[in-house]
Amino acid sequence: MLNKKDLENIRADIESLEKEKDSIIQLSREIIKLSKKVIYALHRNDIKGAGDAVKDMDKKVKDLESAAKTAKSHTSGSYKVAIQEYVEALCFYELMKNEKIPKNSDLKLDPEYYLMGLIDLTGELVRKAINSAIKGDYKTSIKLKDLVSELYDELMLFDFAGGELRKKFDSIKYDLKKLDDLALNLKLSNKI
Repeated sequence: MLNKKDLENIRADIESLEKEKDSIIQLSREIIKLSKKVIYALHRNDIKGAGDAVKDMDKKVKDLESAAKTAKSHTSGSYKVAIQEYVEALCFYELMKNEKIPKNSDLKLDPEYYLMGLIDLTGELVRKAINSAIKGDYKTSIKLKDLVSELYDELMLFDFAGGELRKKFDSIKYDLKKLDDLALNLKLSNKI
């Protein structure tokens, strides 16, 4: 009556899926932790420490990409967040070290996840601009304001319907307003 072998096969499949899912979640957590380490180091002008963390993060992302390709289970949740955090940290690192933002055509990531990470970058740029102004480095503050403005202008050309990407994009307006206010205050106080 009851086919126990069939149920054993189903149980084995479910256990395999759970292991794949657990592996993806663990790698995602490690990437998120490393991305925070990169950003923390950059805000303290520790380029070497950030670079070491980026190397570790790059390896973990390759592992995650490999695991996600072979996984049968759905990976959107933690995988998606990890890739966004990776993009944000990597872009911040490259910007602070080499004054450039990596292209997605080089990174070969899901375009939506790349854009989400790029949009999240603006929050770190606001923080860096404010800290730079506090330290008297007004040139960096204005340069970062101009970059956020340029990014906003470019992303305005997209037709973001609804959803998470649209909400993230809308947050750039608030980041840009903070930077515009900072620039105005610097101008009114004759700092620039």
